[in-house]
Order: sequence, then structure tokens, then C-alpha cells
Amino acid sequence: MGLSTALTVEHVTTYRYRKPVRFGQHRLMFRPREGHDVQVIEAGVDVNVPSHIDWVLDTQSNSVTLVTPQSASAELKIECHFKIEQQRLGNAQSLLLASHAQRWPFDYSAEERRDLSAMLEPHYPDPAGRLYEWMRPFLLQAARPDTKELLMSMAEAIKSGLKYEVRDEEGTQTPDETLTRGSGSCRDYALLMIEAVRRLGMAGRFVSGYLYDPALDTGVDEGVVGAGATHAWLDVYLPGAGWVPFDPTNAVLRGPNLIRVAFARDPKLAAPLSGSWFGAASDYVGMDVEIAVRRV
Repeated sequence: MGLSTALTVEHVTTYRYRKPVRFGQHRLMFRPREGHDVQVIEAGVDVNVPSHIDWVLDTQSNSVTLVTPQSASAELKIECHFKIEQQRLGNAQSLLLASHAQRWPFDYSAEERRDLSAMLEPHYPDPAGRLYEWMRPFLLQAARPDTKELLMSMAEAIKSGLKYEVRDEEGTQTPDETLTRGSGSCRDYALLMIEAVRRLGMAGRFVSGYLYDPALDTGVDEGVVGAGATHAWLDVYLPGAGWVPFDPTNAVLRGPNLIRVAFARDPKLAAPLSGSWFGAASDYVGMDVEIAVRRV
């Protein structure tokens, strides 16, 4: 293990209405996934109206917080906060793949394929062949390219070839939409690369979470893109190394500043916050989101 870092995250979402409205259940995904490299020291949620709060695990064992407000209000403010201790793992060079997986293409074992089946199957069509055309240059460089280099070249092409944008609209663009527009958010970038690696026979899953920007504490700009909001990237399953994170927004493999919260086969299954309210459409005024990730 490398050095450890203590980080705190505060995620505040405020919904505003013209008059008091009633609320249905809200589903939150904010508690980090623990593991050999991450320990959750504390985590909690505060709501400005009386609410019933419960915690459950979904199909991927993500921690989901269910908040059901018990009274009407013209404002719903949900404050999520946590503190973690994060171990810094090695870099790309220290990532050891099984000998048969060091070059692409490679095969998964029968047991691996059974467990990975939902993450191996492409979820979105490629109606005009844009995704295949985008992938073509990566496959022409060598008969059997180095697996890590192949994946990193994809991440770097997404970062350098597309325009990053912050999108307030709900949902995620399909890979075809992202390539047509030539731009997207971190969620769009992650889904684009997931669908690409799945078409290469590799398992990819969507990861949502947060991104720490050291510049907030050190004042030294390291060019981190996507901080100050929820972040998204992907994991690729590589025999010998297991699930390996790739962040195409920053073209980073195994980035030390990523704080994972949820794994999903599709982005729509890992929304940070979703819920319902009852009233006229004109009652809705707007939503504000504030996220702060700090080193302790």
C-alpha cells in the first residue's frame, strides 16, 4: 500500500418551489464503496424537513439511501456528507495483468464470463457505424496491441478529440450522440468508452462518484477536469488485475483522485439523486447543487 489520504465530501442539493408541495421517495447514492484501498470513517445525510431515512443495497451491492419526506415544503434540502481514508495504489506500470491478457484480444475464463455477462454485452446500437469508425485507428497500430496501451489510447482520444462540457440535463448521451456532437460530459465520455471496450470483447462497467482536485488545497493547478460536481468514469475487467478504473475525462488510469460510490452496467442505474414530488409543473422553481471535496 502507498500513502493514505483523508478526504471529506459535502454534497448539498436544494429543490425550490413556489409554494409547499408534497414529496415522494428520493433515492440517493453517495456513500463510497469500501475496499482494501478505501475506508469510510463516517457518512450521513441531513434533510430540512422531517423524513424517514433507510439504507439498502442494490443488485451491485451499492449503498442506497432512501429518503421519504413526511411533510410538505416549498424547499427540500438534502445534505450528504462523508469522510474517507484512501490508500494510494500503484501507477499503471505496477498494474500486473495475467500473461494471456497482456495483449488484446484475450479470452476470459468460463467462470469470469458467467459473472461478467451483463458488462460484456453492448447496451446501445451503433446505427451509423460511428462508434466502429472511431475505434478503427486503435486497432491498426499492431496485430496484437498491448492491452493497457490500447485502453489508454482510447481514453486519451476521448479527452483530446472531444469537447468537455457540463450538462445540466438529466440522462446520458448515447455514444452515437456524443460522437455526432463532438462533445459531452464525464458521464457521456464514460459510456462512450464502455461501449467501445464491450465491442472489443472486454467487460466494462459504469462508475459514479466524486473527483478530488488537489489544487483546492495546494493552489497548484494539475489540470484536473470535472471536479466540483459528481464525476463518472469506467472500470474494465482485466484478468490478473481485476476491475481497473479508467477516467477518459482526464485520460488517467487508476487515478488517485477518484472516489467511487456506485457501480452499474448502465449510467441510468447509478443516478446520484432521483425522486418525485406532487404539484403543478409551474410550482417548480429550480435546483441548486453544491459539492465540495477537501483534504483533511
